Amino acid sequence: MTEELMSSEIQQLPESLKQEVLHFAQFLRQEKTRRLENKSNTKERVFGISKGRYKLAPDFDTPLADFKDYM
Repeated sequence: MTEELMSSEIQQLPESLKQEVLHFAQFLRQEKTRRLENKSNTKERVFGISKGRYKLAPDFDTPLADFKDYM
């Protein structure tokens, strides 16, 4: 969407809706800033950090008797 198209659409709105558009644009900018700050504060994930901590039961993927009628 080009700036001219956005501008022409906004100009056709009543004043009260123009205020809403302004508030929404400010909200989007704040959200982007907040997400960038949060992203820089998070640690990078390490692949395989939980390896060996969890064990699945040997019959984990066997069908349950309760669903026998549906299979």
